[in-house]
Amino acid sequence: MGLLLLGIFLNSSVHAQNSTSSTATEKTKPAQADEKPDYSSLPKNPRKATLLSAVLPGAGQVYNNKAWKVPLLYAGFMTDIYFIGYNNKRYQTFREALFAFDEGDNSQFPSLNRDGLVRNVDYWRQNRDFTILLLVAIYALNIIDANVDAHLSGFDISDELALKIEPKVETFAASNTQMGLTLKLKFK
Repeated sequence: MGLLLLGIFLNSSVHAQNSTSSTATEKTKPAQADEKPDYSSLPKNPRKATLLSAVLPGAGQVYNNKAWKVPLLYAGFMTDIYFIGYNNKRYQTFREALFAFDEGDNSQFPSLNRDGLVRNVDYWRQNRDFTILLLVAIYALNIIDANVDAHLSGFDISDELALKIEPKVETFAASNTQMGLTLKLKFK
């Protein structure tokens, strides 16, 4: 199997186009920092989609005609907000029990000693903090998704494109034959 994979990579041939034009004599214009990318050829403007999603989560998806993603996005937000509240409530309960234990009252959790209460406080605090970070990640993914969808709005996904994986046999010398796979991308 390893030899087959090695053969695949060794058999892949790279064809480079030799340019006879004098590109060295042509002067290229240096990139300026104030130049803005041109999105006029795309059906959707990525900057507008990004700003819409940053201001109102899901608005960029609606702009990109992907409104089916909005309920998934808000379900993620609501679920995460629920778990932030749940973890915070448990954290506060164990924190108050720890303070009460330090004052001599262990009636709230009589089966736990101080170490057990400290472990629970740390556990629920870490869970709460993690779910807050997850909320930030969901918000960021909302923005990234809107931007990427707008960039890919002009991507050709017609039947004119074809991708094939085919076996390949190459003979280098009279007794040296190698086998491999080729990946062919055809534009019709």
